[in-house]
Amino acid sequence: MAEPGSAVAPTGHRPENLPLAALLTTTAFFCVALVGTLAKVSGQYTSTGVLLLFQNSICLLVIAPIALRGRRTSLRTNRIGLHVLRAAMGTACWYALFLAIARIPLANATLLTYSAPLWMPLIAWVVTRRRVPIPTWLGAGIGFLGVLFVLQPQTRTFDVGELIALSGALFLAVAMMSVRWLGATEPTLRILFYYFLLSTLMSIPIAVLDWEPIAGPGYAWLMGLGVAQMLSQALIVVAYRYASAEKVGPFIYSVIVFTALIDWLVWEHTPTASTYVGMALVIGGGLVAVRARRPVA
Repeated sequence: MAEPGSAVAPTGHRPENLPLAALLTTTAFFCVALVGTLAKVSGQYTSTGVLLLFQNSICLLVIAPIALRGRRTSLRTNRIGLHVLRAAMGTACWYALFLAIARIPLANATLLTYSAPLWMPLIAWVVTRRRVPIPTWLGAGIGFLGVLFVLQPQTRTFDVGELIALSGALFLAVAMMSVRWLGATEPTLRILFYYFLLSTLMSIPIAVLDWEPIAGPGYAWLMGLGVAQMLSQALIVVAYRYASAEKVGPFIYSVIVFTALIDWLVWEHTPTASTYVGMALVIGGGLVAVRARRPVA
């Protein structure tokens, strides 16, 4: 997935400018909120599979000429397996999110999907068996409590859309971790090129099996969807030139605030008191987790 906050910093940092980096990153996550909004609108005109294909192919059309105009050797990679993993998890995450927002409020779907950083300590422990610092577990626990406030399992049954969004969070967590692993050796442009190339190829059979004709107004909304996705990635890459990923990463949670506002203003889905509490806990727990020390052996 072209997941927000996961692009790696390009070589050659400029002098640190944290306020500018924060502004760029927050704007990038506003674009991510627009992706969800445009997908919810576009879903009225075609299928989820077609949304996914348009999103990825438009980004590929933008990034491919930039990547191919340089030396072909710049696209050579010895980590194609990780690129495939990242693309598969990203594609699965976006598909899950698009399915979820067609069934539940946009704010709830986004909140549950972007609880992904809370799952990362558990996934890291399962994969590496390295000790995870207690503050990280504490932050994850606070965040999961927030998820329960949103779901309210004690008062009602799970909606299938909520389960789909939670599955998207797991896919996103793996995708984010794969980008971190790729970032050790792969430049940003190569990571983006392979992501959009592979995710476009993966989206084709999904779109074919899930094909629905696109109604006239749908094309404009689909174009907007792809442009918003591309802008989010470009802004993140530029932001990382002015500050490290560790410093701007917490701004990922601004997407939850933006989608809640859009959901309220456009679809009149006023968040409940428990949803507000859940948002605060997820954001607070995420900030605690990402600010904790890195795992030690």
